[in-house]
Amino acid sequence: MQGLKTRVLALTCCAIAAGGIGMTAPAATPAASSAKAGSQASNPFFQPSTLPFGTFDFSKVKDSDYVPAMEAGMKQQIAEVDKIADNPAAPTFDNTLVAMEKTGQMLTRVMNVFSLYAGADTNPTLEKISEQEAPKLAAHQDAIYLNAKLFARIQKIYDQRAQLKLDPESERLLEVDYQQFVLNGAKLSKADQAKLKQYNEKISTLSTQFGNKLIAAAKAGALVVDNKADLAGLTPAQVEAAAEAAKARGLKGKWVIPLQNTTQQPDLASLSNRDIRHKLYENSINRAEKGDANDTRAIITEIAYLRAQKAKLLGFDDYAAWKLQDQMAKTPATVMSFLDALVPAAKARAAVEAEARQQMIDKDQKAAGKPDFKLEPWDWEYYGQQVQKAKYDIDQSEVKPYFELKNVLENGVFYAAHQLYGISFKQRKGLPVWNPDVLVYEVYDSNGKPMGLFYGDYFKRDNKAGGAWMSDIVHPNTLLDQSPVIYNVANFTKPAPGQPALLTSDDVITMFHEFGHALHGFFGDTKYPSLSGTNTARDWVEFPSQFNEHWAFYPEVFDRYAKNYKTGAPMPKELVAKLQKSQLFNKGYDMTELLEAALLDMNWHTLTASAPKVAASDVDSFENHALEKDHILVPYVPPRYRSTYFLHIWGNGYAAGYYAYLWTQMLADDAYGWFEQHGGLTRANGDRFRKMILSRGNTEDLAKLYKTWRSRAPNTDAMKKDRGLETEKK
Repeated sequence: MQGLKTRVLALTCCAIAAGGIGMTAPAATPAASSAKAGSQASNPFFQPSTLPFGTFDFSKVKDSDYVPAMEAGMKQQIAEVDKIADNPAAPTFDNTLVAMEKTGQMLTRVMNVFSLYAGADTNPTLEKISEQEAPKLAAHQDAIYLNAKLFARIQKIYDQRAQLKLDPESERLLEVDYQQFVLNGAKLSKADQAKLKQYNEKISTLSTQFGNKLIAAAKAGALVVDNKADLAGLTPAQVEAAAEAAKARGLKGKWVIPLQNTTQQPDLASLSNRDIRHKLYENSINRAEKGDANDTRAIITEIAYLRAQKAKLLGFDDYAAWKLQDQMAKTPATVMSFLDALVPAAKARAAVEAEARQQMIDKDQKAAGKPDFKLEPWDWEYYGQQVQKAKYDIDQSEVKPYFELKNVLENGVFYAAHQLYGISFKQRKGLPVWNPDVLVYEVYDSNGKPMGLFYGDYFKRDNKAGGAWMSDIVHPNTLLDQSPVIYNVANFTKPAPGQPALLTSDDVITMFHEFGHALHGFFGDTKYPSLSGTNTARDWVEFPSQFNEHWAFYPEVFDRYAKNYKTGAPMPKELVAKLQKSQLFNKGYDMTELLEAALLDMNWHTLTASAPKVAASDVDSFENHALEKDHILVPYVPPRYRSTYFLHIWGNGYAAGYYAYLWTQMLADDAYGWFEQHGGLTRANGDRFRKMILSRGNTEDLAKLYKTWRSRAPNTDAMKKDRGLETEKK
């Protein structure tokens, strides 16, 4: 049932990452009725794909195909589940748990594709479908989790588990399914289950509305520049890209800088006009609280309130306590203790970084005969570039020509994977894609056997959600004999026609990060879909991706891809040395903005049901109070995401889970420490990690899984070293 939960979340999360009411399918809506005028034969979701690895034929899908396929898929799965629940035979693991794993294949098919489009290539029709179908999908999930006869069968099997002598993976599936049913209300009274259904439908609808509003808010928040001189500091290629972005919006003679999902925007590092930097920053930080149709404050306060009510109904003090039951951390107290312990060192390092920037400001202003000013968030990246150049003699404009996107992908990301795990890649032409910019590769195992397909969709579009993510079109498992079809999505600046796609150092890290998720999916070697690949706890799933980041600047890998896009010449040794030396640059800021976001998340989701709902007008004061209370209100370091555009927690499944990025940094750095102690980038090390970690999915208690591989529990020693959690010397 974890697989079911993932797929339903795909829609309620604005379809970015992953994977009701009546016991039968919801009634057809007008949109569904009109769509059904066409025959099922023409709807590509009604039959499995015949393309390689079961990938989808994106050339055949129409917006009108989704609703009939979703609703037919829900109806089909309910019929399959009812058949299991009504089986007159005594409940067994095979006729109940295994049978459940096989249900919902059509719904999974359509949701995987809809999730992709709704996140990476959406339009008003898909947004309307998201809002229309979200409550029905929530109801559908409830119709399964709250099926009394089905749960009675699972309860009986669970009670007899000691006598069943199941293999370890099957035993894990039983434990996970039983826990998920209980956490989703299977033991509540009928009256309380009815309340739970109402909460779930409302939360699902609001989360979808949040995602749709946020895409619109980001688009509307783009900075429109009338005077080319205001773009001083940007490279000619960046200026041309801004002109192309304006042209795409029909804004002749103007320039547009689109917003990315985080608070800080990449171009703040280059724009020399302080007023323009300020405008871009304000557009970013206030994108979703302008009192217009895209304002999200009323939605997020309602979601937080409803989640608190839901948690109380399920017997928990707050939503975080409920949500963390199946995570590694287990309790809010463990999470808060972990985060609080990181705050002093992160703030101390950020303070040193701020002082260096202020000194640079004072020096520049004095040289120009202008009055001093105090460092503000919109100055951080700009003067950071100057500090970096002064301290390490690095100018990012020098570095970017060595990071051409496709070269980084093929000779960096893929090369590291080949050296560690023996896998190889061959670009595929001719397979349908959802956008012309998408790259497609076939993946081969070390023995030459085809493994699956990888898609890369890397450029920013106005109809694409912000950030970067991995998901799949086909999820690997042996029960249904399915091979992985996986995609990565990012929001890198698209170059002007004829220009190379040059990346920043952060972009390079993002590519390695998201491909770490892809490797987790490709190496999934489990029987049951619900336990396979990335179907794990939030505070584990970011472990493989953050671990993979470490190879981006590993010398053997770096030397393969860091080559000038014009000449093919490797990055000069002097520049490489400077870049390596600067790896801890800005780590205080990075850690502080993450901690602020994680603590905001926990503050929203430790609100109790008895607490009054936060008023929409009080969102800013709630944020400030929360950060002040947690001793991390730092004026020059805003949260990586403010509440109003925090997609992870309001629409993307990370509610009470954003701490996972920091938790898994601990795991990733500790794991990389093991590799360093055992020879680094070797096949022996990679194969061991693949066999004992990446291939295992959620087939064992995750803390135990890690301890078996590492021979001990994780600790923060390597994290403190690798993330610079000691105050940098001035």
